[in-house]
Amino acid sequence: MPLGLLKYGFSKKYPGQHHFTPPEELKKHYDVVIIGAGGHGAAIAYYLAKYHGITDIALLDKGYLGGGNTARNTAVIRSNYLTEEGVSFYRESVKLFQDLSNELNYNVMMENRGQLTLAHSDATIRSFRWRAEVNQHLGVRSELVDRQTIRELVPNLRMDDNSRFPILAGLWHADGATARHDAVVWGYAKGACERGVELHQLTEALDIEVKKGRVTAIMTDRGRIECGCAVQAVAGASSLVARMAGINLPIHTYPLQAMVTQPYKPLLTPHVSSPQVHVYIHQTSRGEFVIGGGSDPYPLYNTRSTLDQKEALAAAVLELFPFLAQANVLRQWAGMTDMTPDYSPIMGTSPVENYYLDAGWGTWGFKATPISGKTMAELIATKTVPALIKPFELERFYRFQQVNEAGATAASH
Repeated sequence: MPLGLLKYGFSKKYPGQHHFTPPEELKKHYDVVIIGAGGHGAAIAYYLAKYHGITDIALLDKGYLGGGNTARNTAVIRSNYLTEEGVSFYRESVKLFQDLSNELNYNVMMENRGQLTLAHSDATIRSFRWRAEVNQHLGVRSELVDRQTIRELVPNLRMDDNSRFPILAGLWHADGATARHDAVVWGYAKGACERGVELHQLTEALDIEVKKGRVTAIMTDRGRIECGCAVQAVAGASSLVARMAGINLPIHTYPLQAMVTQPYKPLLTPHVSSPQVHVYIHQTSRGEFVIGGGSDPYPLYNTRSTLDQKEALAAAVLELFPFLAQANVLRQWAGMTDMTPDYSPIMGTSPVENYYLDAGWGTWGFKATPISGKTMAELIATKTVPALIKPFELERFYRFQQVNEAGATAASH
């Protein structure tokens, strides 16, 4: 091993295989142009190339691979949603995550740790009981648990009856997990590039050319690209990019902030969230505590961090884990969440014939990465909307058939 590393380090030529497409000129035409090289965009390219034989694809990003919301989330994976449509969709995504490292031949560092959502009122207990029944009916492992079970799951959690919001019960979701968000997008992009997909970083889409109801070309800061079809997967910039194609989406974008502490030895296995206190927390494999909460209260296309949000998160998490009072915060960051009125995504076709939407993910885009890539690739290749994403089409807002997941965010994740 040491000898191999020395040979690698002193080699005059790069001895390893490139993970991604080396920088090159854009072609004049591609069968598919994907705007946004995050987890969703890379997954769509991968599934198109591997399972549908479509490899003439340009995967564009104005920044770097996975540098948007993929790099700015807290990597939670779960399927304990509220509606039949939502539970079924995320259930399939969790299944794909379980075997994703083998699928991609790339370690995504999947950790099955479970998720515990805390109930601080009788009303919340009633809603959790109903939610558990919906989940179990659809094959998702969720159950209402009592205080003793919570003590066993999270021994360090404050269970004091004299606390501001006493813990009465919890919703235990055994399928909850985490994965390395960077590894997920790297694995998908590597697999796509190996099959002929072109990755073009630092390539910004400036305008979308539409003629006779069809997209004909994407105008970038590196030139004009003609295309057979195009798909956008740009998270917080969804409404801005869609507007280039003449599409107005029912989306408002809000910053979402999080932070991590210094490393501690392992003492918290599950992911713990409290909608009442408005905070969630889990410990990474490196020992850091990841802490997040709700989105900022006003729309803004910005990823700046603020002191008031840091103070709010610190105060909230100390309600649950007082021992963190002496912890140092290592870093703080923010992403941009594209929120829809019903807290469900917008997936599928658009008013422009050959333009496809992967938008409106809000705070739950990472956990949907595999299934969104798989279903969107199927739609693009077959021109038939998969049944799994049919409920999330843009037209639901005009038919007043919204898929209301507003109560399933569990403190915005």
